[in-house]
Amino acid sequence: MRLAAGTALVLLALPLAAAAQEEVLRLPSGLEARVHEVLTDRPAGGGLTYRFRFVAEGFEGGEAGLERVMEDLEWLCVTYALPRLSNIGPRPGRVVISLADRPSEFGVYDPAVIQVFEAYRPEGDTCIWEMF
Repeated sequence: MRLAAGTALVLLALPLAAAAQEEVLRLPSGLEARVHEVLTDRPAGGGLTYRFRFVAEGFEGGEAGLERVMEDLEWLCVTYALPRLSNIGPRPGRVVISLADRPSEFGVYDPAVIQVFEAYRPEGDTCIWEMF
């Protein structure tokens, strides 16, 4: 049986996410986040992408907190995701950081879940925001 490259990478990333789920990350906004899961994929024409999904109970959506959320997402990319890229596999062209108020299944719409996400290009020791 042959596994697709993306599937194999997801399997490699699972131990990282499982070990990190207990770690509490204090975000710049004051929220406390935990890793929900780390996924990999190769969207058509998009190259290798690692998705770091975080949950922060008490996270609220809305425009009022947008600037704070953007700061939290960038912080998660730079301080959490970047240092772990070499432990997952090949360097990706894109890192997607998401933050939700509760765990949810990836790719399944749930109107009860508040979630934001942004894409970044890893470059050296920083994350360059890429507008969707």
